[in-house]
Order: sequence, then C-alpha cells, then structure tokens
Amino acid sequence: MATGISYRDARGPDGTLLYAIGDVHGRLDLLAEMHARIAADIMRLRPADWRIIHLGDYIDRGPNSRGVLELLIRKTASDGRNISLVGNHDVGFLDFLAEPKPDGLFAVYGGVQTAQSYGVKLDLSDMARFGKSSRVLGAAVPRSHREFLQTLKFSASFGDFFFCHAGIRPGVALDAQDPQDLIWIRDDFHRHRGLYTKVVVHGHTPVPEPELRANRVNVDTGAFASGKLSALVIHGAEKRLLTVEM
Repeated sequence: MATGISYRDARGPDGTLLYAIGDVHGRLDLLAEMHARIAADIMRLRPADWRIIHLGDYIDRGPNSRGVLELLIRKTASDGRNISLVGNHDVGFLDFLAEPKPDGLFAVYGGVQTAQSYGVKLDLSDMARFGKSSRVLGAAVPRSHREFLQTLKFSASFGDFFFCHAGIRPGVALDAQDPQDLIWIRDDFHRHRGLYTKVVVHGHTPVPEPELRANRVNVDTGAFASGKLSALVIHGAEKRLLTVEM
C-alpha cells in the first residue's frame, strides 16, 4: 500500500495562503509583475496569513539579476513572510565571488549577463582579462547582496508541502536531505513515482508548462527564455497556478 500524501489530497496550513514562485533568472520585469498580481490576490482573498516562497535561481541568463536581488532584499526586509530559498546558480555566484573560475557554473551559464547587470563586462577571452574583470565584478557587488545570498535557506515546509529548489533524494527523510541534492538533483527525483510524506514543490528544470504530479510540482517555466514566470498558489485544499507572461 502506498504511503505518503498525494497532490490531490495535500492541504496548506489552515488560514495561510501560500505562493511558490519558480526560477526567476534575472527577469525583474516578470518578478515585479508577479508580486503585483500576488498583492492583488491577497487583497481580494484577505487570508489570516500568507507566505511568498521564492524557489531559488534569482540570477544569471536574464538581463537584471542585480534588480532581482534588490527587490528580494527589499521585500524580505519589509515583511518576513517573503521567503527566499537558495538555488544552484545563487550558490555558484557566491562561489565565483570567493574564487573566480572561468569554467565554473557562474561564468559558463549566465555569469556574463549577471555581470552586465552590475555594469561590468566579464571578459572570458584570456586569463589576464578574466582575472581583471572578475575583480571588478567582485568590487561592484554590494555587501548586502552577498549577505542576502549567504543567508538563504535550502528548504521550507508548510502544511503538506515541502519547498526546495531542485528536489529531494527518494528514500531519505525530508529533514535529512543533502543540501547538494536540494539544489542539484534531477533524474532520480523526476523518475520516482512513489509518494513522499509531503508534496515537493520545486523548480530547477525548465518545462513548457508547470508539471503537476502526484508527488511533486515543478513551477520552473524557463522565465529567462520563455518570458513566462509561474507560481503555485495553495489555499487550504485549493491549489491553482498563477502565471505572468511578457
């Protein structure tokens, strides 16, 4: 007999409205519009409480990574019910700032665009130019951005839902997950058909439309390329999708 809980039966905490937003990747325009839509939704529904959960990967590839981080920092400072989890690209940015590498995740997968949002041209043409431009980028990133990224948590849990960037390792308890799996896992997690003790809400792997599976929900709709940012809305037993497109 199957154990665990299915998406169909899962519920959020009583009286708390939840929003889980997929990978942003520098699309400040989409994130700002998503927050405007959520604010209107909260005003309409007037729940007793709410949480907005960002599932990580705020930087790289899109045009305004700096602006995305500044928006999240402002939102978190103004109301702690705005929650930001860490993604592999966010960790990659911190790794680059600590030890720049021309062949690392950041430099290879969208670091050039991220640097541009800070007014810096990251030059990968040779090691001398790379070293100089990476130092310029390091000086251009505000301390507040580094500190924000360093404080991001790997997961959050509300009601029957577990939130993280990439997914979980099947067979491992939720409170014993390896942080590397939470921001990197794909195949073993995607292939698993069994139910978990909570429904896993994640991003990390772009899909044309949000995936609603019995054991997981993927809301990464590839915002940087598709112009579509998606969120899962949970209100008690009700679940629905919220999408912004530009």
